[in-house]
Amino acid sequence: MTYAMSWALQKAVFARLSGDAALAALVGTGVHDAPPHAARSTDPLAVYVTLGDETARAWSTADSAGCTHDFDVTVHSGAEGFAASKAVAGAVCDALVDAEMALDRGHLVALRFLQARAQRGRSPEKRRITLRFRAVIEDT
Repeated sequence: MTYAMSWALQKAVFARLSGDAALAALVGTGVHDAPPHAARSTDPLAVYVTLGDETARAWSTADSAGCTHDFDVTVHSGAEGFAASKAVAGAVCDALVDAEMALDRGHLVALRFLQARAQRGRSPEKRRITLRFRAVIEDT
């Protein structure tokens, strides 16, 4: 098994988050593959989401093979408290957990929430919540 299904998973996750109405109500178009540039930092209360780190592990059975992908989605906020960040984190979880997403390659068997870490920081990013998910993909 290879890392070949990673891009298919990332595209599907990005599309799912970008197209989710509840998340859009909280962040607008603020779903990014990488942190936005200075344009966002001028708004001290900006809240946005980025796709993050990923670890992939191959697996196989007598009949099939695939990869388990543990990946991060991070909520960034310039707000003083965690309220906005936690609302966005909840919307991200609602959009992804057990989602049925078509992949360009492979079949998504399961998508689960693993853990979260909420952190305080300095301006412009005063709050950060990193959510970790696990996707199990069977190669087809």
